[in-house]
Amino acid sequence: MHATDAPFVDEKAIKVACSNCNLRELCMPVGLSPQELARIDEVVAVRRKVKRGATLFRNGEPFESLFAIRTGFFKTCVTSGDGRDQVTGFQMAGEVIGLDGIVNDRHTCDAVALEDAEVCVMPFNRIGELSREINALQHHVHRIMSREIVREHGVMLLLGSMRAEERVAAFLLNLVQRLHARGFSGLELVLRMTREEIGSYLGMKLETVSRTFSKFAEDGIIDVHQRHVRILDTAALQSIVNQQGCN
Repeated sequence: MHATDAPFVDEKAIKVACSNCNLRELCMPVGLSPQELARIDEVVAVRRKVKRGATLFRNGEPFESLFAIRTGFFKTCVTSGDGRDQVTGFQMAGEVIGLDGIVNDRHTCDAVALEDAEVCVMPFNRIGELSREINALQHHVHRIMSREIVREHGVMLLLGSMRAEERVAAFLLNLVQRLHARGFSGLELVLRMTREEIGSYLGMKLETVSRTFSKFAEDGIIDVHQRHVRILDTAALQSIVNQQGCN
């Protein structure tokens, strides 16, 4: 489903407490006092459900909040001059999206749910006010911003100097490492995005993505059944990525 054809986001407000969330350590600073957590609970008081295919925010919309993904999976994308969607990132539970809107107070991309999702709404003005009182929160917001810069540098490296096999290997390793940090298997994953979306993100044609997955399977590096991928040889994937430094 194209973003413009997607159903509207469910705006129903649901009370949520960061202090009781099992993803707290991923999207909130550790070591906060009960009083500080209570203050944050007051600010991050709303969850929003986003149906598969719906947009959480769109390019050009006013920026008001950051969003901590509680469940589900998103892609961020921009529309190129010829009307094609260019995928700029994939985000999962425990990660924060919406940082693109900070610079000009407007979002510069679309955020589309790849499956039914739920986010915690973090009003940026109130988060800014609170971070001036709670140093750990301010430091954490800066870490999130820095992580996004590092991620973009990584994408530039992928698109600028890596061959097709290196790009796909790096993509799979990054994805499985992020999932493992959230308590999932470090060897198995379900791809929430299509091969075409992977190709858009990695700067590759759909046929090249599919051919690379097939080659990895033939070489015994991964086992693929539609969107289910099992890593059979992590060292081989890492070796493929490490070849980049020798090119």
